Amino acid sequence: MSDLEQQLHLPDRPLQNPQRLTQTVIQITEMLCMYQAELARILGVQCADIGEMANGKRVIETESDIWTQAKRFVEVYEVLYHHCKGDGVAMRNWLRRSNSELNGVPLLLMVDENKLETVLGYLKKHHPEKY
Repeated sequence: MSDLEQQLHLPDRPLQNPQRLTQTVIQITEMLCMYQAELARILGVQCADIGEMANGKRVIETESDIWTQAKRFVEVYEVLYHHCKGDGVAMRNWLRRSNSELNGVPLLLMVDENKLETVLGYLKKHHPEKY
């Protein structure tokens, strides 16, 4: 497991701090080899906003729609981590492979169709013991 994966997989880590949540979603995006533009679409912000977050110039505001989406994105990562037993390559492959039960590619569903909640629900359904 890489240092980044170890750092991110902290199930009890509180994400109530705007700076911590912001850093976490940026780190997850990097670990999953996603583009910042994909994260922007998932969170419903502009690419420039993600650039500012990545550079520490902006944080996700608490109690906003972006905050809610960011927490769901972290939850997708956590459930996917369990689903793939912490294997980063398997996690990246799962996100990019067509899933017949989801009727699409999970990453594209989250990015292009705003179905983050659908992907999260699918993962939770297949690992109810974790949640």
